[in-house]
Amino acid sequence: MPVLASHRKPRTRVRSTTPAVGFTTAALASVTLLSTQSATAAPTEPKPSVEEVQKKVDDLYRQAGTATQQYNKAKTASAQQRSRVDSLLEAAAKRADKLNETRRELGHYAAAQYRGGAIAPTATFFLADDPQAYFDQDQLMARMTAQQQKAVGDFRTQQNEAAAKRVEATKSLETLTESQATLRSSKQQVQNKLAEARTLLSKLTAEEKARLAELERKKEAEAERKAEELARQQAAAAKAKAEADRAAEEASAGEADSGTGTGTDTGSDSGYASKADKVLSFARAQIGKPYVWGATGPSSYDCSGLTQAAWKAAGVDLPRTTWDQVKVGTRVATADLQPGDLVFFYDDISHVGIYKGDGMMIHAPKPGANVREESIYSMPIYGSVRPA
Repeated sequence: MPVLASHRKPRTRVRSTTPAVGFTTAALASVTLLSTQSATAAPTEPKPSVEEVQKKVDDLYRQAGTATQQYNKAKTASAQQRSRVDSLLEAAAKRADKLNETRRELGHYAAAQYRGGAIAPTATFFLADDPQAYFDQDQLMARMTAQQQKAVGDFRTQQNEAAAKRVEATKSLETLTESQATLRSSKQQVQNKLAEARTLLSKLTAEEKARLAELERKKEAEAERKAEELARQQAAAAKAKAEADRAAEEASAGEADSGTGTGTDTGSDSGYASKADKVLSFARAQIGKPYVWGATGPSSYDCSGLTQAAWKAAGVDLPRTTWDQVKVGTRVATADLQPGDLVFFYDDISHVGIYKGDGMMIHAPKPGANVREESIYSMPIYGSVRPA
């Protein structure tokens, strides 16, 4: 019996390969490449050093001091302008009352003419909504008395001047208000930067914080060393002056015996010393109170607010800002400083303190700190003045 052929298709053998392994390897390579590219595209910023953090914080505090003085200046100017505006508005109101009174009187005059049988052109002028337009008519001018012409002309001139001043004052006040708002906004930006710097400080490790504290101690020690050196120089200068004064007094006494003495005048020095004692007594009483930007006491101060309040206690009115206070009185060299003098700091004159002697001052330092005594060399000195 013959063998029948099978109708099934023969199986095709599939050659065994390992594509999964190749695919996995390629995928891993791609991931690695992408990771490498990502790392290259967004490198991690290096952590700032302790010295860099210290420098940034110090600079931000200085910026805050400058912004505070700008705010103080705008606030003072705004208050002065507001007073001027109020005065102008009050004057304008009084003139308006006077104008209304005059109109009432002229209305009575017009009513009298009406009762007489007619309203003359003159009366029509006085009752017109726009008297000035009617006033310009030559024929009406001819019918008005010289006194009426002068009264109306003078008053309308005053009215126009008052209106112009009111507009001018209002615009000026608006400008100052906008400027003050901008300065407050700038101040907020600086405060945000200070917050950022404080965040950096909070992220320092214990070892880095110790390093920062050591840097601050070195800075303070150097400032105190310079203060002690100034104190020695001033003491030597005072001793030499005392000896010279004593010699001058002895010579003056000898001349007085012979009838040629001229005497000496120390009233000016003693007068300033008396005021300085009051200034320093006030300043010492504020030690421990917090620095608050824009504050003038009595519970808190900024730097120029403290100096202004202290000298006011001695009967001397100082301007509000450091930029104006530095212009008051007489400039003095650091070596010639006397208690009560004002010492200014930084090239932009954004800080001030009250000299107490021996190279030390009393000042309201910065946000987060209290009024305290400190070496005048803790910051770069700009210059000094003797206010009175």
